[in-house]
Amino acid sequence: MSERGGRATMRDVAALAGVSIKTVSRVVNAEVGVADPVRERVQEAVARLDYRHHLGASNLRRGTTRSGLIGALLQDVSNSFSAALLRSLEDAARSRGTAILSASLDEEPDRELSLVHDLVTRRVDGLVIMPSTLRQDYLTAEVRAGLPVVFVDREPQGVAADSVTVENLEGAQMGTEHLLAQGHRRIACLTDLPDISTARRRRAGFVQAFTERGQRPPERLMVSGLRGAAAAEEAVLQLLDLDQPPTAVFAGRNDLAQGTIRALRQRGLSRSVAVVGFDDFPLADLLTPALTVIRQDVGRIGRRTAELLLARIDGDTSPPHRVVIAPTLVVRGSGEIPPA
Repeated sequence: MSERGGRATMRDVAALAGVSIKTVSRVVNAEVGVADPVRERVQEAVARLDYRHHLGASNLRRGTTRSGLIGALLQDVSNSFSAALLRSLEDAARSRGTAILSASLDEEPDRELSLVHDLVTRRVDGLVIMPSTLRQDYLTAEVRAGLPVVFVDREPQGVAADSVTVENLEGAQMGTEHLLAQGHRRIACLTDLPDISTARRRRAGFVQAFTERGQRPPERLMVSGLRGAAAAEEAVLQLLDLDQPPTAVFAGRNDLAQGTIRALRQRGLSRSVAVVGFDDFPLADLLTPALTVIRQDVGRIGRRTAELLLARIDGDTSPPHRVVIAPTLVVRGSGEIPPA
């Protein structure tokens, strides 16, 4: 080991194995042209010294700018939707020997700008982003310089890039129509911040379901700007105290559905008020009653996002792709409760 201490270097491995540094390089980079006995000797030295290959330095010597890293900026990696999406990206990247640097944006534009800057300065090979900013013009120079970027869940604004999204308006309309078909008219609608495009589209889908039936949506029961399960729980409790409370709830996010379920359970109304949630989540099918949801195929979204990004990294220069995936209604029981 070097007298400096710390991690073993390629020179240390070469000295222990009795070979040249070039031979060590060929072995750790899985190149051909090394005899099996020599390769085994180098691998034994690598194991004894706990040597870790420096991919960045290797790429510099080869004259390539690849870092072997992909940045993934999602809204909240603790949320089941973001977590499942991240897992799909990881599976695709792993097959290529690529690592993912992920972070949560928490709907904070300044945080987005800071994290994008950090990832770009670390020379990630590509970027997956679920933006918090209203426009992403700030990425124009990076995209023009060749940085592959794929937007997921939300379409890009102000920059030409690939995107993979879901039919949010149609999905919300589908969920609301399902409740209307059960005979409900006083249906509450819970959505996220109005600045978020997905929240706006889901609210619009709720309204459209009523207008296409020639009915007016119950504006008094429509609540937006809700951040998280606790806010949804409080909002539903307030709605239940109205002189004409809702007989059903359309929750525009999985965490808003969770807050709704807590509020109904607190009032003993779990089997009396119908609920349809947008986005599935673990154990939703084990609730009593099980939760009816508008499900997004997160695995498919993640795989398609990874395919687009990896193709760009490999040199695809075709015009930006806009991929839109249809959600599905999963009937489980909570959305089929009739109005009292």
